[in-house]
Amino acid sequence: MSEDIAATTDQIKAAPKVLLHDHLDGGLRPQTILDLADEVGHVLPADDAESLGKWFADSADSGSLVRYLETFRHTVAVMQGAAQIRRVARECVEDLASDNVVYAEVRYAPELFVDGGLSLDEVVRSVQDGFDEAAAAAGGRIVVRQILTAMRHQARSREIAELAVKYRDAGVAGFDIAGAEAGNPPTRHLDAFEYLQRDNFPFTIHAGEAFGLPSIWEAVQWCGTDRLGHGVRIIDDISMVDGQPKLGRLATYVRDKRIPLEMCPHSNVQTGAAASIAEHPIGLLTELRFRVTVNTDNRLMSNTSMSKEFASLVDAFGYSVADLQWFTVNAMKSAFLHFDQRLALINDVIKPGYAAL
Repeated sequence: MSEDIAATTDQIKAAPKVLLHDHLDGGLRPQTILDLADEVGHVLPADDAESLGKWFADSADSGSLVRYLETFRHTVAVMQGAAQIRRVARECVEDLASDNVVYAEVRYAPELFVDGGLSLDEVVRSVQDGFDEAAAAAGGRIVVRQILTAMRHQARSREIAELAVKYRDAGVAGFDIAGAEAGNPPTRHLDAFEYLQRDNFPFTIHAGEAFGLPSIWEAVQWCGTDRLGHGVRIIDDISMVDGQPKLGRLATYVRDKRIPLEMCPHSNVQTGAAASIAEHPIGLLTELRFRVTVNTDNRLMSNTSMSKEFASLVDAFGYSVADLQWFTVNAMKSAFLHFDQRLALINDVIKPGYAAL
């Protein structure tokens, strides 16, 4: 942690931010869900925006990843048409831009949005149409890319990996697997990861969120992941000896190789991966200078934003503007964007933005 004074609320809001781990179907506006549910005839557990938003947050606040994931039944149900997907994607970028996010990678599983008759290609194009519309309206203040996710309990990962590569020059930056970790190890999808490696295409893997070190080890050493989605349980490979942290072999490897950790503090507390923000492993991992990044995961379910995530960390750990810049540069370095584009955003947008604070 920097010795500087803790960042203020105004500084946090104004700071340029980079977001690597955000789920499209976990970030809808409550009013949008109501509007779309009315269009498609889907029954919701509440009939006004405030009550619905509270229902999502309360339901997700159970301490269980499985129950947390159940809330997506409603958001996915109202995203089965091109117009609905396009609206959700557009509003996602609008909301991120209003929070001064300058670069974002937003993920979703295309296979979840074909029940209304759309093809996988139509889903990807609908998302991109929404992203493009909002990015253009924002006047270049935000760059957004898609990450295509395969559900780890299904057998479509190779198909989704090929879809991601197909659209690599049309808005798709990477690939991911998500869903319940227990019983669904990443090695079940080796065919997809080997295909992506042969095609020089980056990927991240949800690992070390609800399951422990074996999930992280498989993701890193068997699958060759470029980043770890969450990675919270890497803390299990760090012990305290005579008051000093001692890293095990896996933790040492992850730190030495600068494998980025896509940490989502509020979400991790909700799913029981961390007891509280103050007790979140992000504090120690930051002190030990792992490649830590800060993310939102699901802005609706966690009732959060990048500013809220930063503010909670400032409250818990006293982080300064310099610390927030460190998290942000870490994220930009770790983005699935070409090197020259990453460097330009760091030097021309992020560093000047923090210097102005």
